[in-house]
Amino acid sequence: MSSKFIVIFAKGLEDLLIQELKDLGIENPKLIRFVIEFEGTLQQAYKVCLYSRLASRVLMPILTAPAENEDELYNMIQTIQWDDHIELTGTFAVDTVVSNSNMTNSHYAALKVKDAVVDQFVEKFDSRPNVEKFQPDVRLYVYLNNNEASLSIDLSGESLHKRGYRIKNVTAPLKENLAAAILLRAGWPEIAKSGGTLLDPMCGSATFLLEGALMAAGIAAGVLRDYYGFIGWKGHDSDYWDQIKTQASDDFYNALENNLLPVCYGYDEDATTVDAAYDNIESMELSDFIKIRQQKLEDCEPADYMKPGLVVTNPPYGERLGDAETLRYLYSDLGDILKLKFADWKASVFSCNSKLLKNIALRAHKTNKFFNGALSCELNHYVILPLLEEQKPITEDELSEQAITFKNRLQKNMKHLGKWARKNGISCYRVYDADIPEFAFAIDKYDDWFHVQEYQAPGQIEIKKVKKRQLEMQCVMKIIAGDNDSRIVFKTRSRQRGTSQYEKQRSSEKFMQVAESGLIFEVNLTDYLDTGLFLDHRMVRQLIMDESNDKRVLNLFAYTGTASVYAAAGGARSVMTVDMSRTYLDWAKRNLSVNGYKGRQYDFVQEDCIEWLKENRKKFDLIFLDPPTFSNSKRMKSTFDIQRDHVFLVKTCMAALDKGGVLIFSNNMQSFKLDEEDLTGRGFKIKDITHSTMPEDFNRPKAIHHCWRITK
Repeated sequence: MSSKFIVIFAKGLEDLLIQELKDLGIENPKLIRFVIEFEGTLQQAYKVCLYSRLASRVLMPILTAPAENEDELYNMIQTIQWDDHIELTGTFAVDTVVSNSNMTNSHYAALKVKDAVVDQFVEKFDSRPNVEKFQPDVRLYVYLNNNEASLSIDLSGESLHKRGYRIKNVTAPLKENLAAAILLRAGWPEIAKSGGTLLDPMCGSATFLLEGALMAAGIAAGVLRDYYGFIGWKGHDSDYWDQIKTQASDDFYNALENNLLPVCYGYDEDATTVDAAYDNIESMELSDFIKIRQQKLEDCEPADYMKPGLVVTNPPYGERLGDAETLRYLYSDLGDILKLKFADWKASVFSCNSKLLKNIALRAHKTNKFFNGALSCELNHYVILPLLEEQKPITEDELSEQAITFKNRLQKNMKHLGKWARKNGISCYRVYDADIPEFAFAIDKYDDWFHVQEYQAPGQIEIKKVKKRQLEMQCVMKIIAGDNDSRIVFKTRSRQRGTSQYEKQRSSEKFMQVAESGLIFEVNLTDYLDTGLFLDHRMVRQLIMDESNDKRVLNLFAYTGTASVYAAAGGARSVMTVDMSRTYLDWAKRNLSVNGYKGRQYDFVQEDCIEWLKENRKKFDLIFLDPPTFSNSKRMKSTFDIQRDHVFLVKTCMAALDKGGVLIFSNNMQSFKLDEEDLTGRGFKIKDITHSTMPEDFNRPKAIHHCWRITK
């Protein structure tokens, strides 16, 4: 028996969904306003529920009538014999959408519908089914528009984007039916047929990869889903449903056993996100076909065994997921990676921020409009051609005049500072720090390694110019490094948020040992933004060594404990090292141990330094205080701001000093202003020692840090 059915979907998918319905055997589906209607059998509607990758809901209308007020709506609902639809011991729920009607409150309208159903059962049976919002036996859908109510059975029960494989979510996940639509717009089915590879360099919870694998093999979208709105409905055709569900399941496992699914690849730099993706893939039993790993975007490239195919991704696009200035560089990096490493591939990038998409700096040959909820979005499609000349690495002959000036300055610095370093037994030092404004890099030498950090360019500087400077800098560094050109580490130092300068960037775990003042320290040039050794504090550490003999020393915000090592080397009676990070405390322990400092006199405390100070009752002779500029770590009870909080911090440290004790207070906030009036008013004696603690390789007009010696 033929009936009318309504398919609800996300705006922008109209043509795709109509074609999908036709492919499923639906004749003449029609777009009517914002839904698609078709005439067909209940069995066809079941097939849409099971196989559609794009639909959100499938409704079966059972009554349409005027409803100008709550009484008319109530009476309309009572005309239906509800015991033909809902078991007396069953459950049901009501969803309502209200538009341009006298009744404006959808929640109130839903209550009237519920009351009408319940009252009918109570009158007939002196009993009633229960209301259950989560996966009820029957879900009713009421659309009230222009004072006319349309009542439907929601055959889907809940949105069809819930496939059943997403057991772990990540921040701002893409809905499965939207991901499927993006893949269809990108031409993935045709690419898969030709043996092309699907790759997502920012895969999140692996939605594109899961949808892509199922789509390529023709597996029913809902093959793992065990809940639909018709399962507990009394009109349910269980025989037919069991038949098509079993067939879909058989097709799925046949595809698994016979390797009929393509192998898809995904990367993400966040370990928690990768874990969630693994769990989702395992829940779908697709770990043999979807390969993911933790990896930063900048390291993404196709393996030799991957046939050129489709790169598809949904990068973060707003304040909720990241700083807009940082994201500008993320999109630019994505464009560079596509140009440099994915020649002959196709790429489709989905974003709700068209301004960010421009930073990809590739010409999109086609753009599709989508809606992600209420957000208007774009899907840009690119065909990646072999590199143009201006995109290739720059040679020495192609350097601009400014780049040559940069090279000459760097060579001059290397010669001068190299002599100074050798004379003073220093193996780690800064050789360049944005001496030429157009080349805003900080370059440090660690033995025969170079650690290069680019200061993030202002937003008004065109990305194209920034990238050219990067290519020229890389060329110069290879000239400078000579045979050691493989020992150059490049990083971008953007404006830091919270404790991000201390957060892990990657996981190579490549530690090396370097020497300073006859002491040995572990550094890691690749995994973190900073290396574990603040070079500008070299003379501050020497000062601590000179003042530590037979002293009880406290090192707060200790990082990797380099100041603790100097204190121990200076003959400290005891050294207490306090930091909130277990990673850095372990690093600090290794630094002391490798220098031979072990024993009970060297204590390590993993604690929020501010909270620890509040509870501390011990006394010290020398305290080194070098806090971050700002911190909002989840492990802290509140945020920390050095400008706002420094008076309290200094005062609390001074309370922990014994008679005659000294506080060395340092920080790297360029605009920091010490509140001397407040602190001297408390009886503290303050001496600015910034200039005397600035080493030769940081001798520039603008001091990189501030430092004071404070006593009572």
